Amino acid sequence: MDILHDIIAHKRLELEALKQRKPSLRQALLSSPTGIIAEFKRRSPSKGWIKEGGDPGIIPLSYQQNGAAALSILTDEHYFGGNDRFILQARESGVTIPILYKNFVIDEAQLYQALFCGASAVLLIAACLPKTKCRDLIKKAHDLGLEVMLEMHAEEELDYADLGPDLCGINNRHLGSFVTDVNTSFSLAGRLPDDVVKVSESGISDPTTVSKLREAGFRGFLIGEHFMRQSDPGAALTEFNSHIIP
Repeated sequence: MDILHDIIAHKRLELEALKQRKPSLRQALLSSPTGIIAEFKRRSPSKGWIKEGGDPGIIPLSYQQNGAAALSILTDEHYFGGNDRFILQARESGVTIPILYKNFVIDEAQLYQALFCGASAVLLIAACLPKTKCRDLIKKAHDLGLEVMLEMHAEEELDYADLGPDLCGINNRHLGSFVTDVNTSFSLAGRLPDDVVKVSESGISDPTTVSKLREAGFRGFLIGEHFMRQSDPGAALTEFNSHIIP
């Protein structure tokens, strides 16, 4: 029984370490001069393969080395060619900055997946969740030490912002039609609470757009396809950052 007691005591320590809050996505964006969340995204449902052989053990670390404030890693396999192990591989390669677990999260079990693979934050999408379910998932994520970025696309979803997410994302891409319009961020920015950390997602390919979005109150800018289509995504990030006016 003494050995069993020691094993259980050590297991509790392991679990506490697992649940300790990871590097903060919110703080990383607030302290970054550029706020770029560089995304590892190998495939798109609308455009097919973007970088089929993209290596999660190389590109995310290159993003970090080239000035990304944080990372987003697609883990949906069927539609985006992703996998949970991509986050593990990124961490094993030396990535220490915040990683957003990007998937279509609809169940508590997926929060445990995000935790176990080393994510710092999880994406929740208002269009995928009833408000009560979204509230429950935010609470559970926080209990597990995960931050939450809550994504909205339309004015009728903005009331989800009062559920207490750590960040609010405005997706410029309509998830039904996949039509992208950056003006979605500009039109909705003023409708979000002043103290929330705002993130603009999708359709950003021009540093000038980032500077204008920052003027509109955004502190995070999620960019994936623009970088992933380049032969060297990390170098493309450095070039992009050099043109951003803080």
